[in-house]
Amino acid sequence: MSEKLKLEMVTPYKRVLSEEVEELSAPGSLGEVGVLPGHTPLLTTLNVGELTYKKDGETFHVAVNWGYVEVEDDTVTVLVETAEPADQIDLERAKEALGRAEDALKSLSPEDKDFKVMEAALERAVIRIQVAGKRH
Repeated sequence: MSEKLKLEMVTPYKRVLSEEVEELSAPGSLGEVGVLPGHTPLLTTLNVGELTYKKDGETFHVAVNWGYVEVEDDTVTVLVETAEPADQIDLERAKEALGRAEDALKSLSPEDKDFKVMEAALERAVIRIQVAGKRH
């Protein structure tokens, strides 16, 4: 059994990460998914949330937005719409997005077609702000 996992994270636009890591935790749609070397094969969906991984004993944080995670042969492939490592998040932009989403939700009813869109934007902004606060 290997002592490391190969983490590959990609979006439709670019490869975000390709690292050897000790462990990771991801926001699975049915709950938090933790992966250590030797994990059984797995395929699951991801929600908007914070993905963390440990490399050389240090914890790194990434804001992810909807996708999939596959674990096979100590390789973890994360396919997501967007992924932003904590040190790459523009905190001011995230705060502005939060404000826009909050303002929009004040004027929308749950029956409005844009309500769910703004609710998702609010969730993404909150996660980005939380993750940005954990940068090294």
